[in-house]
Amino acid sequence: QVQLVQSGGGLVQAGGSLRLSCAASGRAISTYVMGWFRQAPGKEREFVGAVSSGGSTYYADSVNGRFAISRDNAKNTVDLQMNSLKPEDTAVYYCAARQWTTVQDMGILHEIPYWGQGTQVTVSS
Repeated sequence: QVQLVQSGGGLVQAGGSLRLSCAASGRAISTYVMGWFRQAPGKEREFVGAVSSGGSTYYADSVNGRFAISRDNAKNTVDLQMNSLKPEDTAVYYCAARQWTTVQDMGILHEIPYWGQGTQVTVSS
């Protein structure tokens, strides 16, 4: 079992930056693809981006060029750096872990076994 505990988030003005962190325990995540998702009120959870065990990344078009995912396998952590934030980025953000997949296929929600608890990000206009 993998437990994921998130930190960071909060309220920021449009154009600002925030950083989310996700700390894993229970197992080493070095062989896992790690992903970030978000869910806005009244909407389905959507894929934000993912990072492979080797550090390759893949992002949704809506955040590409603004968000960056990084991981530290030695610390068992993965981070989401969010820049140039927009009001439409407002959502609850979740980290996720899955083995034996690719960063592109990380967006298949029902295949993901491990989720963080969620962190609110609010971007004011």
